[in-house]
Amino acid sequence: MAQDSDSSDSSYSRYQPSSGKQENFEETKKVMRREKNRLAAQKSRQRQTLKADTLHQESEHLEKENAALRKEIKQLNEELKYFSTVLKSHESLCSVMSSPNEDMVYPNHSFHQTHTNTPSRLHL
Repeated sequence: MAQDSDSSDSSYSRYQPSSGKQENFEETKKVMRREKNRLAAQKSRQRQTLKADTLHQESEHLEKENAALRKEIKQLNEELKYFSTVLKSHESLCSVMSSPNEDMVYPNHSFHQTHTNTPSRLHL
């Protein structure tokens, strides 16, 4: 029986990982964890770079759009000044605009038609 216990002891120690194997397993696990972490960090940096690039492109697009809108505002203001000047110079010549009458109640209809279609009425 002593031999049986010895053989069982040797078989038992044969299936147990030795401390060297355990350390090797832990080291492999550690290396794999580091590699996985390295890949995750690399992927995260790529996502951040892509997001920053996208934001930069959007920013440039919005700056160009803003510049175009400012240019349009400037042109519209210049147009407004021009038409205001034309209107002021016309007011002094226009008898329809200087004397209030029924035509002024509906400027989109009767005033415009009277003013453009019947020039003889202007000088009554």
